[in-house]
Amino acid sequence: MKFKNTILMSLILFSFCCTGQEVMRKRTTLLMGSRFDITIVAQDSLTAETRINETIAEITRIENLISDWKSDSQVSEVNQNAGIRAVKVDKEVFDLTKRAIAISKMTNGAFDISFAAMEKVWKFDGSMTEIPTPEQIKKSVEKVGYKNIVLDSIQSTIFLQLPGMKIGFGSIGKGYAADKAREVMEAKGIKAGIVNASGDLTTWGKQPNGKAWTIGITNPFDTEKFVKIVPLKSEAVTTSGDYEKFVELNGKRYSHIINPITGYPATGLVSVTVFGPSAEMANGFSTSLIVLGKESGLQLINQYPEYSCMMITDKGKIFKSKKFKR
Repeated sequence: MKFKNTILMSLILFSFCCTGQEVMRKRTTLLMGSRFDITIVAQDSLTAETRINETIAEITRIENLISDWKSDSQVSEVNQNAGIRAVKVDKEVFDLTKRAIAISKMTNGAFDISFAAMEKVWKFDGSMTEIPTPEQIKKSVEKVGYKNIVLDSIQSTIFLQLPGMKIGFGSIGKGYAADKAREVMEAKGIKAGIVNASGDLTTWGKQPNGKAWTIGITNPFDTEKFVKIVPLKSEAVTTSGDYEKFVELNGKRYSHIINPITGYPATGLVSVTVFGPSAEMANGFSTSLIVLGKESGLQLINQYPEYSCMMITDKGKIFKSKKFKR
């Protein structure tokens, strides 16, 4: 058995420099259970540091609302009352859940926020020595199914119909937080910056030297190298891939990205990078495309002209959506 679990950024930022009166400050911190790298360009150091503090406060606020690992969050209350009663939540939480269900519908269930209820029959901590049985896999997804989530927009409530169901925002939640942090910073007059939530990244403006922010898309077969270097406009980028965490059993590689319908690991694609206006939506796409595979994935994203993607297959081949013009 071979196991790999490395903490690395699929999107690695290149060198920055400061010119003129503008300064740039960067801080790395742990939020929402993940690494966040926050970069702010401002007129002076004090403003930059203050704005970074405000960015962290905004992300923390969102974490306290939607983190299913915090027992007192609204999402945890929803999960604790699965099969019992509907739970009233803030409009922000309701709307995020509604958008997540919309992604589930457009991907035919390849993305599903009720995936949080899946039993962990696949282990990616080095302990798994044999493949789960078909019965175990089938049972593991019994509580998964976005169609069993009932929303009441009048009462602003969420009800999970099946006892034991759970919703979680471990995927699009970080993208949403990055989007909101950028929104807050732009409202406060910060004209350039980056919020990178472990690969769910949003950028706006330019570096202090006037050049575009630049990212490298990691080569999944040699993580010290890049398959492509891309200058960014004001946009979001997310990458999903199995090269960060997978297990090999009997000579076959199994991704940590699980198909929420079948309970089996996704196959065929080892990396998908999505570009678009929203990190939340881009993450929904990147996760879904890994599950859907090349053909169905390209067919889906080509229907949304604001988004584009680059896929890397397990054979090392690269495919791009129609709108990928980089």
